[in-house]
Amino acid sequence: MPCHQKEAQMQTTVDPAEVAKFEAMAAEWWDPAGKFKPLHMMNPVRLDYVTQQIAAEFGRDLSGPEPFKGLRLLDIGCGGGLLSEPMARLGATVVGADAAEGNIKTASVHADQMGLNIDYRCTMAEALVDAGEQFDVVLAMEIVEHVADPQMFLTACQQLAKPGGLFLCSTINRNPKSFAVAIVGAEHIMRWLPKGTHEWSKFITPDELQAMIAQAALENVDRKGFVFNPITWSWSISDKDLSVNYVTAAIKPEA
Repeated sequence: MPCHQKEAQMQTTVDPAEVAKFEAMAAEWWDPAGKFKPLHMMNPVRLDYVTQQIAAEFGRDLSGPEPFKGLRLLDIGCGGGLLSEPMARLGATVVGADAAEGNIKTASVHADQMGLNIDYRCTMAEALVDAGEQFDVVLAMEIVEHVADPQMFLTACQQLAKPGGLFLCSTINRNPKSFAVAIVGAEHIMRWLPKGTHEWSKFITPDELQAMIAQAALENVDRKGFVFNPITWSWSISDKDLSVNYVTAAIKPEA
């Protein structure tokens, strides 16, 4: 049972239909040729951006052993743990949260197989807020386009960040190009994802996301594009091209 049903009395941003989509694909998270192939291909650039931002914000040397030791990190909408695991390897104390129970089961089994200690929980952002949880770093990667109320979700993420904490959020732009690439290309032509995985109307433009992040009392400090090159079949980070996939960094001001 998706865990959001167990917390039905709580006001929540979880969209049950979106949870059901990922619940159905949960067993395939760690198959690089399966339904999450796009994420596996994008993961190196996501990881590079995340690690560089955390290192810069907290003054950590990425060349040393366990550079994120002492940092508490939340991966909200963690899926099968594609980002939670490398964060744990870098020394962070990681909580991975997802509303789909199947995702959490898959993530937990894989972490055990890898010998990693990750606190995976079938829960939602609002429940963590109610529990008084706070983190040095909050990751919300490829999730905001799947929630019922993006503004409410971002506000919950702000509450989960410690003062001076770092919030990283990636999503998909809403424009004709993103419809062609993320819907028609990824779901219908390449068949990387099941049809209906994404709803174009739920995509968020960079300016919309920046405004919502500011409304949530977070300070925007950076944004970049994740760009796929179909010639080299590879992803890169761009300072200017935010036309499809992009990521933002924000800081929670000190109290």
